[in-house]
Amino acid sequence: MTEQNAIVDYIKSQKPGFIPRVGLVLGSGLGSLGDEIKDSVKIPFSTIPAFPKSSVAGHKGQLILGTLGNMPIACMQGRVHGYEGAESSAFKLFIRTLKLLGCEMVFITNASGSLRQEVGPGQLMMISDHVNFSHRNPLIGMNEDEFGERFHAMDNAYDPQLRKRLHDIAKKINIPLAEGVYMGVTGPSFETPAEIRAYKLLGADCIGMSTVPEVIIARHCGLRVAAIASITNFGVGMQEESLTHEGTLHYGQIAAKNLSKLITETLESLHREPC
Repeated sequence: MTEQNAIVDYIKSQKPGFIPRVGLVLGSGLGSLGDEIKDSVKIPFSTIPAFPKSSVAGHKGQLILGTLGNMPIACMQGRVHGYEGAESSAFKLFIRTLKLLGCEMVFITNASGSLRQEVGPGQLMMISDHVNFSHRNPLIGMNEDEFGERFHAMDNAYDPQLRKRLHDIAKKINIPLAEGVYMGVTGPSFETPAEIRAYKLLGADCIGMSTVPEVIIARHCGLRVAAIASITNFGVGMQEESLTHEGTLHYGQIAAKNLSKLITETLESLHREPC
């Protein structure tokens, strides 16, 4: 039995007969959404055989199976990062588990810095595209044909129909929702002012240290993707205050209330009218 099969079999044994339709990945300071999942079973990452572990503050490190917005979901309350030393295999196990459990789509959230003055801490930005500035691709190596083809398209990595649905719901419930391009970097150090100026010139609207590897793997195995950044700070040099991880968690929690409402209402909408 492969590691991936052992992971999936163990998770299925914790909630027999349950098949999630949607995967949800929660970033720094955003774990409170997981507490709203109904009829839930919580499985610590540490108890799942061979499963990647998260070591970052603000990531609870557990998988939650249950319903949100009447939609059966598998929620990763926490994630792994390249700066923790996570290898490509960890990202693959993390996302492909959602696929093999039955998910058709995945909603990915993160904490990001804004490169736009009009979108500040505590606000939400839906990701329309990304620039992979980590210079790493988790699919390097032998292709695993059972999940996807060797060369897969990324032109609509962030599903247009899901993005429209999120915009429509945000407007309906009066939640401001910006949209922009995400710059994915490795971290863990924050950027220099010169780097922020360069990234803005390259077309980035927000910046963070996650998401891109997950999106690449999700699209490779056929999962539809939507992603929302919780803006926790401005890029360094755009404001006077210094950046800290504590600040990231603080503003992530402020944005979490709107994020929870937006995702819950969107899942309810998808339950009623799939797209």
